[in-house]
Amino acid sequence: MSDYDLIITGQVVDAVRVRENGYVAIRGGLVERIGECPPPAARARQDFGDAFVLPGAIDAQVHSRSQRGQEDFVWSTRAAAAGGVTTIVDMPYDDGVLICTGERLATKAREAGEQARVDFALYGTVHPDDGPRHIAEMVAAGAAAFKFSTFGTHPQRFPRIAPHMLQACFAEIARHGLAAGAHNESDELVRAAEAEVARSGITDYRAHGLARPALAEALATAEVYEIGAATGCSAHIVHCSIGRGYELCQDHRARGHDATIEACIHYLVLDEENDVARLAGKAKINPPIRPRAEVEALWRHLAAGHVTVVSTDHVSWSKDRKADPVMLNNASGVPGLEVLYALLLDGLLKRGLSPVWAARLLAANPARLFRIGHRKGALEPGRDADIVVMARDPRRYDAGASGNNFVGWSPYQDMALDYRPVATFQRGEMVFDGTRVLAEPGAGRFVTPARALAENGGQ
Repeated sequence: MSDYDLIITGQVVDAVRVRENGYVAIRGGLVERIGECPPPAARARQDFGDAFVLPGAIDAQVHSRSQRGQEDFVWSTRAAAAGGVTTIVDMPYDDGVLICTGERLATKAREAGEQARVDFALYGTVHPDDGPRHIAEMVAAGAAAFKFSTFGTHPQRFPRIAPHMLQACFAEIARHGLAAGAHNESDELVRAAEAEVARSGITDYRAHGLARPALAEALATAEVYEIGAATGCSAHIVHCSIGRGYELCQDHRARGHDATIEACIHYLVLDEENDVARLAGKAKINPPIRPRAEVEALWRHLAAGHVTVVSTDHVSWSKDRKADPVMLNNASGVPGLEVLYALLLDGLLKRGLSPVWAARLLAANPARLFRIGHRKGALEPGRDADIVVMARDPRRYDAGASGNNFVGWSPYQDMALDYRPVATFQRGEMVFDGTRVLAEPGAGRFVTPARALAENGGQ
């Protein structure tokens, strides 16, 4: 008898094709073989019929610690496991601790490792007073990428990094072969727009989009890509809500620059005139959710291959931080880990797009972006057996029903979805059985870039 530990069967989806009657053979926590049924013998077998068997998602943008005393990794990774997300990449803007030195990144990795139920990678950043001084030590501590903001949300927790300092930081990051990501909004243009909104007296849901116009996003996006081109650094836009941003990315890629771009799931699902009007503060996100015309433009870019990554920008604010009737007083961001895969797959299939797009946008491309493709991101021999099984089971999403979310609210509440995760596997072990998260805190591992991959730009 073969000594495969586990065979998983179903419609096996990778970044290229769908094997309608496929299998994944797992040994020692790794994918060893994929193919068409009949499968080889193994010690155990899980047959999922016509359900989709996909690579576990790598959520490229998670904020586990944006609100002190709130979610933390013990809950963010629980929601991740329930949603088919097997690796989260956590942002460096923790409440009270900016992750801007090697020591702070190492401390966060240690603390997260004690809590995490699925694997995790970490972004680093810089303090404006330090510039690139600590970048090398954060690389040594295992940073998967670096994040900056062209807009100053908070001088200590979420500071603006000016163009000259971005240039110095990008140049240093380029030496290490990692990517530099940026929050892309023009500080000056947003400040002027906010002042105009204040003068107008508009305080309802409309205030947010007016205060952060599309041009502010386009200008900052162009700035980031130009700095990347000037320094030879891989430049990544961590969230883009406008079609123009994807055009700018394609322009730079066509000229040989390593430019990538991310579409958060809310920009593909929600729109201003329907959802923000209804949800108000619960749909406040920076950059803003745009009108339906922009949503459809993003889907056209996705179908054309212009979107690199889809993520959540997940953060679980307490309800009081999202309930102010003055729109601009609310915290920005929404939870989404538990429903990321379901939302994207639903949108793809309803538009006649193949589920291979999910494997690319949620797994293969993020693995390349963060230089972790030696271990993650694909159902290929030698990769970690991180797998989600998505079965058709039409229902309305209820964020409070599963018990796997720290908060019981969601902008996707009551949304009709055709598919849901019925099993999640991390390194061949079931961590979610369709109802319960089985992984205990501490089961997740800290994932770091392969040095050889980083030195070659992740290729």
